[in-house]
Amino acid sequence: MITSRNLKWNVVLHYTWKSMLYYLLLSLAVYLMHDYFEVLELHMPFSTISALSTALAIFLGFKNNNAYDRWWEGRKIWGLLVNYSRAWAREVITMIILPDATQAAEVKNLQRRMVYRHIAFVHALRVFLRKKHSYNQTNQKEIFEESNEYKDTASFLMPNEYKVFCHKNNPPNYLLELQGEDLRRAFNKGWISDFRFVKLEETLVEFNNIQGMSERIKNTPFPRQYSFFSRVFVFIHASLLPFAFVEELGWATIPVSVIISFVFLCLDLVGERAEDPFENRLEDVPLTALSLTIETNLKEQWGSKDFPSPRQASHGAVL
Repeated sequence: MITSRNLKWNVVLHYTWKSMLYYLLLSLAVYLMHDYFEVLELHMPFSTISALSTALAIFLGFKNNNAYDRWWEGRKIWGLLVNYSRAWAREVITMIILPDATQAAEVKNLQRRMVYRHIAFVHALRVFLRKKHSYNQTNQKEIFEESNEYKDTASFLMPNEYKVFCHKNNPPNYLLELQGEDLRRAFNKGWISDFRFVKLEETLVEFNNIQGMSERIKNTPFPRQYSFFSRVFVFIHASLLPFAFVEELGWATIPVSVIISFVFLCLDLVGERAEDPFENRLEDVPLTALSLTIETNLKEQWGSKDFPSPRQASHGAVL
């Protein structure tokens, strides 16, 4: 998630330089052919491009509004995960009761295992959501990405659990299954009552819901027709601009056309890069930072001081 109020121009140009080069060369070619080679047929009425600009602005506005809705929904879902994670740690610590002093160590071990396994679940969900899908593969090299490996969960799981975890098709869901099994064992041993068992199970269901809502956004792409046609329309608009300005502006056609084309290009890119909020990019929901927040909160609730280092902004963004 971009946190800096001002974007660095090297970041902007990293994603726009190819299109900007095309806009510049096209405007230069139109100007030279009109003024030096006197190809008068190159001129077109300004009213034509004006109508196209209005339609394109409306189209891009609609696309960007819906893309932002997807991004904001992703952020709200992970906000719920933060809240329920804190509730889970509190419930595990306070609702699993020590039946007698002889079982105190066993109960404490169970509580710690369930709290730390949930930290592993959060990190695993982050990695699971950031896995690439065929529809969002791109040849554009990202300027900055966070490491995205399941090994981040190793320190929170028992060795035998981690070994099985790494071979699961849906690792986060496997961890929720382990949590449910531990709850059942605690219930059978009399460490939690019927009511408390139900309450803890309801919290686990909420984690299933949060994962499902996140997967819905991840696995359902923004309608491809909007993304495709917005790129096509921006390209057509930028290609026609110099022809509308060259008769009246002369050499000024070059900077004016490039600047206007740049504005529409940025509007298109803003929506394109907001529509998929779990792709491990600068603009995405900061899953790593939120995961570390949850890890810190749960460790503090458990009484541990081994907090992870807070995530520092890089290139004006926190991932």
